[in-house]
Amino acid sequence: MPAPNPDALDFLLTRRSRPAKTLSAPVPTREELLPILAAAARSPDHGKLEPWRFIVLERPALDRLAELAGAHGLSLGRDEADITKGRKQFEDSHLAVAVIEVQKPSDKIPSLEQTYSAGAVCLALLNAALASGWGANWLSGWPAHDRGFVETGLGLGMDERVAGFIHIGTETAAPPERPRPNLDQIVEWVSE
Repeated sequence: MPAPNPDALDFLLTRRSRPAKTLSAPVPTREELLPILAAAARSPDHGKLEPWRFIVLERPALDRLAELAGAHGLSLGRDEADITKGRKQFEDSHLAVAVIEVQKPSDKIPSLEQTYSAGAVCLALLNAALASGWGANWLSGWPAHDRGFVETGLGLGMDERVAGFIHIGTETAAPPERPRPNLDQIVEWVSE
């Protein structure tokens, strides 16, 4: 017989990301963040390649990235709303973890599976932060996908890309509930 863990299932059934703009200080200390990172690193990883790594962005780094997003957005000719949105995720944050997908050469593990593993790490990191009592949100945005920004701001190599920025902090406002998927519309049962 399976050994149920109703508390874990209840957490997963009721989990809710917290809007990044509502997260404030205090944030986890390095010691408090390590078990959250360790939980995320237990994500599915076909072939044990570890096709991801973490960059923990503390306040001074976030200030630098906000400035870079503004300057880089201007140099790209992005409109003011895009530039502001790109800056704000770093300006408003007090702590973020960049989950970096690192494509590893493999004859057995397709690159797409490595991408899936990096996505799983993002969700595991988000859930581990929430389970630890922190507010958390997974964001990306144009800076995450712009080669110039990630190479200059995060020092990423050509085989690396941002899977997500997980912002972590103290929740200042409870988010409203949002509609959830209707299982009748997305589940197909196949018995033959």
